[in-house]
Amino acid sequence: MTETGFPCVAKPDARVLILGSMPGRKSLDQQQYYAHPQNSFWPIMAALFGFSVELDYDSRLASLLEHKIALWDVAHQCVRPGSLDQAIEMDTVVANDFATFFADHPAVKTIFFNGRKAEQLYKKIVLGSKQQGLQSLVICMLPSTSPAHASMRRPQKLEQWTIIKETLESD
Repeated sequence: MTETGFPCVAKPDARVLILGSMPGRKSLDQQQYYAHPQNSFWPIMAALFGFSVELDYDSRLASLLEHKIALWDVAHQCVRPGSLDQAIEMDTVVANDFATFFADHPAVKTIFFNGRKAEQLYKKIVLGSKQQGLQSLVICMLPSTSPAHASMRRPQKLEQWTIIKETLESD
């Protein structure tokens, strides 16, 4: 079955973009980014930006927007049985419209990938399409916050994810 992702969460003043690959089954069912209770994304963002992980979903999104963070996925649509990135059928991936996104969000200069699959999809499908201006962005792959990436514990992930806060503070 073809799955369709979510629209981007961004305000025009966004300065960084965090990209996942495609929402997992739990996220699609709940219509929320990173909805799986074992995913480290929201606890990491809460620790970095000083909000409670217990906030409702809309308030957590608002906190990201307040800190000039945009959130999206590389894939707009794809076939993926289950939730694992390795199950994404590459020949079915339709990328989101990044040319329009970056035209509408000119202050975004850095993309942080939530895991290797997001980075691979972006490089292959988006950069491979040679869309104008996308090659000049700074890109940085971070360890996946997914519970499937259990070889790294949350404190180790948090340590690496601090680069997002450092990037925003250095601009």
